[in-house]
Amino acid sequence: MREKILIVDDEKKMVKMLRTALEKEGYVTVQAYDGEAALELLREERPDLVVLDIMMPKLDGFEFCRRAKGKLAAPIIILSARLEEADKLVGLELGADDYMTKPFSPRELVARIRSVLRRYQEREKVERKLVRGPLVIDTGRHSVEIGGKAISLTLTEFNILLAMASSPARVFSRRELIEEALGDYFEGYERTVDSHIGSMRKKLAETAGDWSFIETVYGVGYRFVVAEKD
Repeated sequence: MREKILIVDDEKKMVKMLRTALEKEGYVTVQAYDGEAALELLREERPDLVVLDIMMPKLDGFEFCRRAKGKLAAPIIILSARLEEADKLVGLELGADDYMTKPFSPRELVARIRSVLRRYQEREKVERKLVRGPLVIDTGRHSVEIGGKAISLTLTEFNILLAMASSPARVFSRRELIEEALGDYFEGYERTVDSHIGSMRKKLAETAGDWSFIETVYGVGYRFVVAEKD
C-alpha cells in the first residue's frame, strides 16, 4: 500500500509543486490550504505523514500541531519560510519531527520523508518491550507507560527515549540523539535536542512521582537512568 501524505500550505503553487514531486515518487497526496481544513482531513484521511506550513489562515501550523496531539500517530515535517531558531524550537516542541526552511530542494524533502517514514515503520514492526523500573516502552504499540499510566510523547521524543533506554549506561551526545531520532538528513541546531529532552522530562515527571529517568552529563550530553529523587 502506498503511503499517504497530507500537504498543508495556503500557497496553491507550492501545493501543486509538492504534489507533483511526491506523486512522482509514488506517494498518494491529499491537500489542505488552511489549518482547519487540515484537521478535518486528518480525521478523514488518516495520512501516514504531514508536510505542514506555519503561516496559514484560520489556523496556523503551530496551532495545528497543538490540536493534532493525541489525534495523530503519524510524523509531521514542517516546511516554512520562517528561518529563526526560535520558530524551529517551537515547532519541534509542539511535536514536529523535522523542520525544513524555504526555499528547499524537493529531492531533499523526499529523502527526509523516506527517512522519517522508515524509522517510524521500523519502530512499529519491532515487537518488544523495554521495562526500566516503573517505565515501560512498548515499541510494537509505540507507547510509553509509567505505572500503567500512558505518557503521550511525540515521535521524536519516543525515538530519543527508546534510544537512551536501550543503552542505559551510554552517554549520548546531542548529535547522536539527533541521528537516532531525526536521521542523518536533519541539519538543524543540535540544541533542539535540549528542547525535546525538556518537554519529555516534563511529561514523564507529571506521572513519574519520585522517579527520574534522564540525567544531564554536563559538557557531553544525556544518559538514561532509573533513579529515585532525593
